Amino acid sequence: MSEFDDEEYESFELDGAGRSAEPVKKTTGSGAGGDDDIEDDDDDFDESDLEDAADDEIDFVLAAYREDGQPYVQSLGKDLANDLDELIIQLRRLPGDAGALGFVSLVEEVFVITRVRGQHVQVLLSDAAAAADWPIARDVVDYLGEEPIDEDEEEGEPIGDLGIVADLGLSDFDMSAIIDNLELGSVEMLTQIADKIKLNPQFRKAVEAAVG
Repeated sequence: MSEFDDEEYESFELDGAGRSAEPVKKTTGSGAGGDDDIEDDDDDFDESDLEDAADDEIDFVLAAYREDGQPYVQSLGKDLANDLDELIIQLRRLPGDAGALGFVSLVEEVFVITRVRGQHVQVLLSDAAAAADWPIARDVVDYLGEEPIDEDEEEGEPIGDLGIVADLGLSDFDMSAIIDNLELGSVEMLTQIADKIKLNPQFRKAVEAAVG
């Protein structure tokens, strides 16, 4: 991957549609009038219990892509930090030699990386237990088809594709090492990841503009 010197940085807000989908009630069978159609409130996670992250809880939502080898980093609307489906839609609208990357950081503790290349979508959540607290983290768990996370047992464990940017210069092993570094917050983790895949200094500038 070629190096770059251009420090061009663009920032704009994309309109997000917010969280419009209602949670789907699951049934365990098709028998009419039987117990199979009764939702188990004790076992099933009620997504409506999760409140959207407030603006002051969202560190940033950034998108990155390359055209002719030149990296571009753009700030996206903060509402996308609460809706994985809408984030994917917005990323799919961006150009890019290798698709577009979305970076979401929440309360400097949790991050989500989303990579969209046409119909191919990869996701990575830094802490699976965050699905108990944040809608977009829950979206990632649902997207991956995983079961709700036991916060006490799984805290700190990433979920998703650790090799999401392996072809861009950061292996799954190195990604795991960054996530496992407890001295780093999510903003610092994502900045290090961006550095490894040669998105800086554009990424750092976007982060500074977002977090002040």
